[in-house]
Amino acid sequence: MAEALVNHLAGDRIEAESAGLEPGKLNPLAVEAMNAMGIDISAKQTRSVFDVYKSGRMFTYVVTVCDEATAERCPIFPGITKRLHWSFPDPSTLAGTYEEKLRQTIAIRDQIRNQIENWLSEVVISTSGNRK
Repeated sequence: MAEALVNHLAGDRIEAESAGLEPGKLNPLAVEAMNAMGIDISAKQTRSVFDVYKSGRMFTYVVTVCDEATAERCPIFPGITKRLHWSFPDPSTLAGTYEEKLRQTIAIRDQIRNQIENWLSEVVISTSGNRK
């Protein structure tokens, strides 16, 4: 969700890519939560952080979104980069009915969106020298 939100909100200013320690299938709750705001991530393929690292590309920022309970399992991306850690619950660990889990996932999506909007306003200010 974070990758799609950054790419949606930042336009051509920033390009985000996501990867995880254990890539698998997209969470249907995340797909539905993003669809609810008009962003289709259903065709997105999950990737391993190790594959991204082996590509040799450099990144200005590496953002981890692991919750505090699993922070020790968050990937560490070596190299010269600014590392940011934003703690959010993992939608795959939610309990309840599908509808309850969807509501919680939408709340998490909105928390991520707010964090990204705040961060983007700081990045735009620090890189351009003026406010947008």
